[in-house]
Amino acid sequence: MGKERKERKESRERGEGGQKLHGGAMHFCTECSHGAFSQCLESACSLIQPPDASRGKMVALVLLFFFAAWPLLSASAHNTSAGCAIIRPPRDGGIRYRGLTQEQIRSVQVVPVDYEIEYICRGNRVIAGPKVRKCLPTGTWTDLDQQSRCLLLCPRVWTSLENGRVSSWPPGLPVEATVLRYSCLPGFILMGPNSTQCNKLGKWDTPKPVCHYDRHFKAPGKKKLYIGALFPMSGGWPGGQACLPAAKMALALVNQRSDILPDYELELIHYDSMCDPGEATKLLYDLLYTEPIKIVLMPGCSSVSTLVAEAARMWNLIVLSYGSSSPALSNRQRFPTFFRTHPSATLHNPTRVQLFQKWKWTKIATIQQTTEVFTSTLDDLEERVKEAAIEISVRQSFLTDPAVAVKNLKVYKEKLYGKKYVWFLIGWYSDNWFKINDPAVNCTVEQMTEAVEGHVTTEIVMLNPETVRGASNLTSQEFLEQLTSKLGGKNSEETGGFQEAPLAYDAVWALALALNKTVGPLKAKGRRLEDFNYNNRDVTAEIYRALNTSSFEGVSGHVIFDAQGSRMAWTLIEQLQGGSYKKIGYYDSTKGNLSWYGNDKWIGSGPPADQTMVIEEFRYLSQKLFVSMSVFSSVGILLGIICLTFNIYNSSVRYIQNSQPYLNNMTAVGCMMALAAIFPLGIDGLHVRRKHFPVVCQFRLWLLGLGFSLAYGSMFTKIWWVHTVFTKKDEKKEKKKHLEPWKLYATVGVLLAVDFFSLVIWQIVDPLHITVEKFTREAPKGDLDVLIQPLLEHCTSEKMNTWLGVVYGYKGLLLLLGIFLAYETKSVSTEKINDHRAVGMAIYNVAVLCLITAPVTMILSSQQDASFAFASLAIVFSVYITLVVLFVPKMRRLITRGEWQSDAQETMKTGSSMNNNDEEKSRQLERENKELQKIIQEKEERVSELRNQLSERQALRSRRRPSTVSNQNNSAGQVGMPATDPRSLAPPPGYPAPAPDLHAVPPSFGNSSSLYRPDGKTGRNNCHASRLQMLYK
Repeated sequence: MGKERKERKESRERGEGGQKLHGGAMHFCTECSHGAFSQCLESACSLIQPPDASRGKMVALVLLFFFAAWPLLSASAHNTSAGCAIIRPPRDGGIRYRGLTQEQIRSVQVVPVDYEIEYICRGNRVIAGPKVRKCLPTGTWTDLDQQSRCLLLCPRVWTSLENGRVSSWPPGLPVEATVLRYSCLPGFILMGPNSTQCNKLGKWDTPKPVCHYDRHFKAPGKKKLYIGALFPMSGGWPGGQACLPAAKMALALVNQRSDILPDYELELIHYDSMCDPGEATKLLYDLLYTEPIKIVLMPGCSSVSTLVAEAARMWNLIVLSYGSSSPALSNRQRFPTFFRTHPSATLHNPTRVQLFQKWKWTKIATIQQTTEVFTSTLDDLEERVKEAAIEISVRQSFLTDPAVAVKNLKVYKEKLYGKKYVWFLIGWYSDNWFKINDPAVNCTVEQMTEAVEGHVTTEIVMLNPETVRGASNLTSQEFLEQLTSKLGGKNSEETGGFQEAPLAYDAVWALALALNKTVGPLKAKGRRLEDFNYNNRDVTAEIYRALNTSSFEGVSGHVIFDAQGSRMAWTLIEQLQGGSYKKIGYYDSTKGNLSWYGNDKWIGSGPPADQTMVIEEFRYLSQKLFVSMSVFSSVGILLGIICLTFNIYNSSVRYIQNSQPYLNNMTAVGCMMALAAIFPLGIDGLHVRRKHFPVVCQFRLWLLGLGFSLAYGSMFTKIWWVHTVFTKKDEKKEKKKHLEPWKLYATVGVLLAVDFFSLVIWQIVDPLHITVEKFTREAPKGDLDVLIQPLLEHCTSEKMNTWLGVVYGYKGLLLLLGIFLAYETKSVSTEKINDHRAVGMAIYNVAVLCLITAPVTMILSSQQDASFAFASLAIVFSVYITLVVLFVPKMRRLITRGEWQSDAQETMKTGSSMNNNDEEKSRQLERENKELQKIIQEKEERVSELRNQLSERQALRSRRRPSTVSNQNNSAGQVGMPATDPRSLAPPPGYPAPAPDLHAVPPSFGNSSSLYRPDGKTGRNNCHASRLQMLYK
């Protein structure tokens, strides 16, 4: 096994687009850290892809990710002291100047030494000749003696010939002027031209010839048995490059053996399937419908084997594959005559489950491409891990681009390598796959090496690790030496199928031994192998029975088939240590035996846990903030006690009495209760046990609710009474201005009762309890494989939002109404409640703070410090403003004026009495003034009516006069009532003449001719002109 890793080259399964897939087609990762599942590997680079992934579609189950940038070539474009002049590009092509922009290319004439340029061609043309040139110190470019041209590429299908040979001149790509010559193997006849040439249009000038079987050809000696084989020489998996020479080696040895099929010679008829089911369909048709009859079919990759095996039963053909790993091929109902020397891909799963159990992992995550081989493999793995009580946390899939699937694993931009992570990769990579400089991989070799360090691979043992001679009398190392020699010394890393070559070799030996085993039973039945045809089931049944019971030592290990026709083999477990793979164990799935070497190495102390350890950590209120708010609350409570004491002590002072001291006492008590609520607001699980926390929640609710109702309710009651008395009509004022104090206290009691019963119903129907809010997990400082789960305790109920909506809505309406009433009564002056303006100011501040604080604290509920600080400061400011505005002016007045002394009190009472008398007189005069205005208006209306009547009478009299008088009047001008006639100013009959008024009359009375009724009596108040003058002062 010393060289077995160097011989691993390509992926098993076919890619797309006719390209070769280097590296593994399936990855696997386990859950390790940063989440409920393991994220798969990522470093500071971009997506890792196996070699040649940029030219094909990669088949993968779990991908590697890296971030990096290829260093850009930078050189001084203006160094003219040494360098090379710019050269012209070839026709139909151009030159790529690395590291230079378009502007620099236009201005640069000389490039520095060691600078490289690359020829590129337009369209589907390719470079014939040197593709890259380098500037030499001599000032010339490399390989100037060889011309670089952009030529059309002719189809490569013409460069290979089934059952024949093709020689090309000149060697290289099949471009313009390339000549191909054809010849057939012995036993075949060339049909078509023996040569062709590539023209300028990129086409061959003659059709491709074919080699047909020569039915008249007879080899001397043994009878021939023909094997129809499909070897993919190109395509997604060009495994035939090494598997075909290995099969021919086995055929040569079998045909030389006298103890194996002594009367027969095995001959291989093979075609290039290109690992393409469509191409394989055409070739299968040729194999079945052209002579000679094939006794067995040998396909390669899984997609082709699926097609061949499903159709072969219709022709009673045994199918023996050497390179198919799809688990779907294990279905005996679908593929009844299928066998394979390549183990199924599901053979990795028992090994993986064994390792999961060894390292005590219970969670894993997978990612796969949506193809049958990988879907079947993952389905099998899911069943096995379920039986082992292992959970697949996440199973992602993708069609061609794995980026979205990896994002869904939530690992897209994580640094997923190191001691917290383990990657399980399929072992189809060569030893240095991560060191290959691939332009499609945007990472340096150092970054790749760091990222993949420590990953584990599982690989089917395809080369016998023991030095034993099997049925072919060759050891595994001798086989490799002979195969390398047959390949002409080609590098095994560049030869497709080199890893699977032992399987193809043992497949031929398994077939030969099975056919040899059938000779005796068939002879006993009067049958021979050469009698086989596509309708003969007896021969097929004997071959099936012989293959099903095969058991021998081959170069790939012990060859034995299970009931589904799949090879049973050992699994090799390796780990990348220090940049190279080290064997850490084997697993024998037939016996369930794990051979562990104990040399596994980990970046940490051992294999990481299957998931990150989550530590729950409660978030508690900042103690500095709690102490600060407690100090403010305590000072406020002390201030409330002082104000309450002052108000009670001076309750007999008339100035204090006129401010409704009992309501002020309620305000002070409510303020102290609200301040006391700050203490339970700041108490959390750090101070009390969890079982006692609901009691703290109750204290918060009741102290704050009742304190608000008591403090704000008493102020609201004052402002409501003032508004009711002094902004209504006079009749209602008279009724309500003597409102008794007990009605004020009853109003406060109603508000308090509403809150009390609301809280009682709340606690009975939906009591408060503790809920714990979980936040996003946080990574601690340091490279620790743990996560912190922040938790926060809340006081809540099942329908918390509903209850808060009801309470906030009710109190919000009170606050808005209080603001409105305070605005309406801002200009009212009354001695009944002498501090209503201060109450209005306090209501303004309390309402604004409450309306802002309520929604903000709900938004900040998840931030315990901010929420507590905001609510506490709102309470403190509201209480301080209320106490200062209501009580400090009273204290100042009593202290500065000394109004608490008894004699001063009497003076104050006298002054207050005088003030009350003046106020009463003023109101009386206002009422009388309004009554007089009504009387005056009535008189003016009467005077106007009488004037109209007088004018009508004058007009009637003038019409009754003689005509002569009428003519004289007409000459003087028609006037209804002369303005100079003194009779027009005389009072009506029955009315006395008005006495002259020696006093000035207001302008409003200028048009009034009389203040008297027709009966000659004055108004009801017998108003004199001097009285009218007094009314309008």
